[in-house]
Amino acid sequence: MKHFGRLVFIVVTVLRFGLDEVALSAFPQRWVRALVRIVTLGRRLDAPRGERLRLGLERLGPIFVKFGQVLSTRRDLIPLDVADELARLQDRVPPFPAAQSRALIEKAFGRPIEVVFSHFQAEPVASASIAQVHFATLHDGREVAVKVVRPGMLHVIDQDLTLLHTLARWIERLSADGKRLKPREVVAEFDGYLHDELDLVREA
Repeated sequence: MKHFGRLVFIVVTVLRFGLDEVALSAFPQRWVRALVRIVTLGRRLDAPRGERLRLGLERLGPIFVKFGQVLSTRRDLIPLDVADELARLQDRVPPFPAAQSRALIEKAFGRPIEVVFSHFQAEPVASASIAQVHFATLHDGREVAVKVVRPGMLHVIDQDLTLLHTLARWIERLSADGKRLKPREVVAEFDGYLHDELDLVREA
């Protein structure tokens, strides 16, 4: 299976942090329960469930941090204490160099940045794990916010979204809580949200 190593890391992290107990009821399948017991030997679940979920998502990386932020708004599906903890997830990292940002913009548009914008602010106004944002002005005078995706991040996004869709299908099939949690619906909503976030230029 493509991305098998990443999938194994995700599943092991979910089990090590006790996220199976946070989101899922007991699996009815014996082989699943046996596998969970083997993988989770020695784990300690002293921290509250919401905190464990937050820490687990942080360990899994930026796409899962974003997923947790979106999930925190679905209080119709998850307990309030978990939603409150997920709302604490932070997505701030230092910006990458302005020259690199400029080069990526020129590559995306296929022309020098001066042809696209009458003014481009080199210093980003916001920087997160997936992208950073620069203010700019078009030649017709409109002010815009330019979102520049971090180098290599598109591959990570495609990989993790594919795996999230796979995990959502597994949850619906293997968990008694699968239908109630609507994992495929939640992941599809997140997929759309994330691609909206990747729009290159929006009017300010």
